[in-house]
Amino acid sequence: MSEYKKIKGGYHGRLLRINLSNKTVQKENIPEKLLLDYIGGRGLGTKLLYDEVPSGTDALSPNNTIYYVTGPFNGTGATTSSRFSAVTKSPLTGTVGGCNSGGHFGVILKATGFDVIAIEGKATGPSYIFVNGEDVEIRNAGHLWGKNIPETTDLLLAEAGSKAAVSCIGPAGEEQLLLACIINDKNHALGRGGMGAVMGSKNLKALVVAGENKTPVADEAKVNEVKKSWQSFIGEAPLTKDVLKEHGTPSLARVINSYGAFPVKNFQEGVFNDVDSISAETFKELYYTKSEPCRGCTIGCAHLSKTATRSGKGPEFESLWSLGALCNISDFEAIVNANYNCNELGIDTISAGSSIACAMELSERGYFDADAQKLIHDALGRELKFGDAEAMLKLSILTGKGEGIGKYISMGSKRLAEKYGHPELAMQVKGLELPAYDARGFKGMSIAYATSNRGGCHLRCYTVAPEGVATPFAIDRFEGKGKSMLVKLYQENTAMIDSMGVCLFTAFALNPSLYAQYLSAVTGVEITADAYLKTGERIWNLERLYNNREGFTQKDDNLPNRILNEPFPSGKSKGVKIDLQPLLQEYYSIRGWSKEGLPCKEKLEELGL
Repeated sequence: MSEYKKIKGGYHGRLLRINLSNKTVQKENIPEKLLLDYIGGRGLGTKLLYDEVPSGTDALSPNNTIYYVTGPFNGTGATTSSRFSAVTKSPLTGTVGGCNSGGHFGVILKATGFDVIAIEGKATGPSYIFVNGEDVEIRNAGHLWGKNIPETTDLLLAEAGSKAAVSCIGPAGEEQLLLACIINDKNHALGRGGMGAVMGSKNLKALVVAGENKTPVADEAKVNEVKKSWQSFIGEAPLTKDVLKEHGTPSLARVINSYGAFPVKNFQEGVFNDVDSISAETFKELYYTKSEPCRGCTIGCAHLSKTATRSGKGPEFESLWSLGALCNISDFEAIVNANYNCNELGIDTISAGSSIACAMELSERGYFDADAQKLIHDALGRELKFGDAEAMLKLSILTGKGEGIGKYISMGSKRLAEKYGHPELAMQVKGLELPAYDARGFKGMSIAYATSNRGGCHLRCYTVAPEGVATPFAIDRFEGKGKSMLVKLYQENTAMIDSMGVCLFTAFALNPSLYAQYLSAVTGVEITADAYLKTGERIWNLERLYNNREGFTQKDDNLPNRILNEPFPSGKSKGVKIDLQPLLQEYYSIRGWSKEGLPCKEKLEELGL
C-alpha cells in the first residue's frame, strides 16, 4: 500500500492475471483511482470488464474474461463480510454479468494477497487453477471433468488442503449450458446469467484459493467502534435479529403470498392456495437440520436440510418458489430434491424453475412441435402439465445435463419460448428470468426489474423491503409517485454493498451513513454518505453504458406482456395493471438520462465517466 497517497487499508492493491491460452501469469498493481472510484467487488469488476473486454465479444469465446473481485471489507471481521463478486459478459443475456456469493471463499480469496483474479483465454483441456498466496499453478482437471459440485469440491480440498476454498462448475458448466452457475463452498452460488458456462468455455473446472495475508485497516480503533455500532443495529432490526435467523429466506413465502403477488403457473396467478405446504414452518419441521452461516455472519440465514435419501443446503425462498409454486407444485420433498439437483449439477434455480414452468405452459397450450412432444414423452411417459412434481424433478436433472427436452429448457425461457413461437410466455427481462415478487403487487419492483442492468433481478434493487415487509419503513405498494427516486436510491446503495464485500441483508438494518463510516475507517479515506451514494451512482451508470455499448436500448427496459396487460384474477393484487412508460420517463429524468434512457453528457461528466 506504500505507493498509495490516500488509501491506507482495505486493499492489497494487486491484481493477478491468468491467461489459460498461453499459461502466463502476471501480477499487477491496481491504480489507486480505480479503487477510489469503483471500490471493489461488482464496481471494480465492471470497470475492468468495460475497459478490457471489447464491445461485441462472444461471451463464450476465449476473448471474454472472468473477474473474481473482493471488496475492502473482506477479511476485516465486519459481520457478513465474506461476500465477493464475479463479473463477466453474460452468455444468457448479453448484458454485464455480475454475481455475488457468500460462504467463506471470499475471505480466503482476499487472503491470497490479491484483490482481483482475472481469468483470460481458454485451456487446451480440462484444467483448474490453484492460487496459494504467491504461488499460481494451472493444473490438469481431467479426473474432475464430469463430476458434480460436491464431488469436485471434496477432491480438490483433498489435493489443496483443508485451509483452501473451492469455486467450481458442475456438468452444466462443462456443457456450457446457459443456465449454468459457479458454486463455491459446495452450497453458495454465483447464480445468475450463465457464469458457469463462461467458465466451462475456458475448460476451467475450478478456481482453488489459499493464503494467509491479512487485510490491512487504516484505523483499527475506529473499525472496532463502527463494528459494534453495526452489530447493535443488526441485533435490533426484526428481520436480522430474529426472522432470518429462525427461518431463513423461506419466511417470505406466506408474506408475499398474502399480498397476492406470489407468482403461480408461470405468472398466470398471484396466490398459491397450498402455500402452507411449502412454508418456512413446514421446512423447519420436516427438512431442517442446522444453521450454517457464512463466515463471520451474525444474521445466519443459511440452513442445511435433508430428505429421506439426501442432504444439502436450502432451498432458499426463490428456489422453493420457482421449483414449487411457479410450477403449481406443493410436494415439498420433490422441491427440496430438485433444489439439490440444481446445486449438484450447477444450474441457477430461479432460471431453471422458471424455464420449466414456461415449458409446462407451452405444453398445456399445445405449442410444442412433434419432436418436442416426443422428447417429453420419452422422458416422462406422458404429457407435461402444471402440478406434476415427478416431471419437475426429472426435468431438473435433464436441464442440468442438457439432455432430451432439457437441452431446450437449459437455453432459458426466452430462447425456449421463441423457439416454439410464443415469446410472450417467457417471464424475463433482458433474457433473465424474473424472481418471486410479482411487479403487479409491488410497483417499485416494476421499475427495478425493467431497468436492472443484468435483467430480471431483485438483487439489484429490493423495494420489497419497504413495499412488502415495512423495512425500514412502510410505503404503499401500489403507489407509483416517488417510486423512481426510491428505486434510484436502492440501486445505488446495492451497487455499493456488492462492491464492498458485505451481505445485502445488512441493508435491513443499516443505512448509507453507517456503511460510509466503516468504509472510511477501513480505508482511511473520509467518505460521506453523499459521496458513498455518488460512487454507487457511478457504478450503476457504467453498467448502463456497458449495456448500451452491447446494443441494449430503451426498448429493453420492459416487462413481459402478461405483467403489463393481464391482471391477476384473484387475491389482494387483483385487477392491477402496470403503466410502465410514465414510470420509466420519471426514472430517466431523475437519473439525468435522455428520454431514450441514455446517460446524458452532463451526468457522465459529473460522475467522471
